[in-house]
Amino acid sequence: MLEGSILKQLVDGRAEPDTTPLNYGVYYKNTLVALCHALEDCILTSGSAPLVITAFQRGKWYLEEADRYSAIADKAQQIVIMAASEAGFHDHPTSQRENVALVDLASDDPVAEEWHLMILSPDYTAMVLCQELSAADYGPAGVPEHDLERKFYGFWTFDAALVRQTVELAIAHVGHYDPALQARLSDQLALLKQQNPSLQGDEPAAVSHTVSQVVHYLQNSRNDLKGNLAFSLIEDLEQNLVSNELQAFLRMAQLVDLSDPINPLAASEVVSLLEMMGQLLDLPAWQLQRLRLAGMLHRIAPAPDLATLSNDGPSCPLIPEVQALRLMPRLRAVAAIIAHQGERWDGSGYPAGLAGDAVPLESRMLSLVAEFQRRVAKARQDQDPDNIVILGEVLGTCQAEAGEQWDPKLVEILGLMVMGLQQGMSLPSIPTKITLGSGLLNPDVADQTSVFPSSSELLPR
Repeated sequence: MLEGSILKQLVDGRAEPDTTPLNYGVYYKNTLVALCHALEDCILTSGSAPLVITAFQRGKWYLEEADRYSAIADKAQQIVIMAASEAGFHDHPTSQRENVALVDLASDDPVAEEWHLMILSPDYTAMVLCQELSAADYGPAGVPEHDLERKFYGFWTFDAALVRQTVELAIAHVGHYDPALQARLSDQLALLKQQNPSLQGDEPAAVSHTVSQVVHYLQNSRNDLKGNLAFSLIEDLEQNLVSNELQAFLRMAQLVDLSDPINPLAASEVVSLLEMMGQLLDLPAWQLQRLRLAGMLHRIAPAPDLATLSNDGPSCPLIPEVQALRLMPRLRAVAAIIAHQGERWDGSGYPAGLAGDAVPLESRMLSLVAEFQRRVAKARQDQDPDNIVILGEVLGTCQAEAGEQWDPKLVEILGLMVMGLQQGMSLPSIPTKITLGSGLLNPDVADQTSVFPSSSELLPR
């Protein structure tokens, strides 16, 4: 990372490990274009006027987007565009808008090597923060000839705390060029904080619309690649787009956990427990991989109010967050697992009123493990979190519901898992590695190495 860059300043100023992982990745420019367009378009449907700060590297890249930014300026409180000045940079009509400010970056400014989009408002927050790879980073192949094949290193997020921190850094950087603009931006940021002191950003459910937009843009970009002989790295470009489609959903799931102070590790712990149960069931690698994804994403589809469901027989209402997952063909099986996690063994659950073995195995596993993990997390709030008795107590509540809510055989296996945990193993927790991307969708079975003990090691001695 370049010294003095906004990305480097953000990384250096973070209090690890008490903050959210940044989940770095490498992005082709065509991926970033699609991603930024999706995040920008959501400004047009947000409920309040955001503060928007961007870094375009060069004026000509801004000019390609200037018409779009005219529409965004109709909604935004303020837009700041940082770029190295080029012909036409200050002359475009959008640049003349009262709430659009241009900052001419010096040629030796490290921000001129960065690509940023920061959107901050009380009800819609998003950010892309990236830095272009250097010529040395590209290796022997050198800098690609096609502009859209250029690569950038960084991350994107919906995390309002990160966006707010980065906006403050960007405002300070603007001050090197225009102190008056810096003061105005500081006042606007203070006003946003006054309107919503926490500036928590979107509720997880509201993010699902943005994620759908991101996936649509990325898929359209993939379609544009087909048959385009101008690109030399078609497969790499497509993989990068697919990876970011999945990352969009994983970021939405991460936001759900971040917004839950009682159970912020739900996804990672559910994934770990599912993997343990899957190994005891001797499931194949492809099924374990599908379960991992289901565990990572299971909280993005909140349980519906049972009172609102139809009493006219089994039905399968469309849950918006699950429908969003179905936008990706490779996630449709995962969407089905998540959609049926509310089914009960006795057939009184939702959304389809399935009973017994008619409920998909993965859904039965997910619902049991997720509820076990939730109850343990809740109990730890009221008792000593290191007290292993909690596990047995929560297991007892699940055993009492076997045959009604839960599959009795899976409850027996959960009992084996708890027995192992009580013999000294801590409740496993594997961080959700968002940057794994498309690798989660196309696992190499030979490389699937377990981090859990075998079933024989879980048995009492």
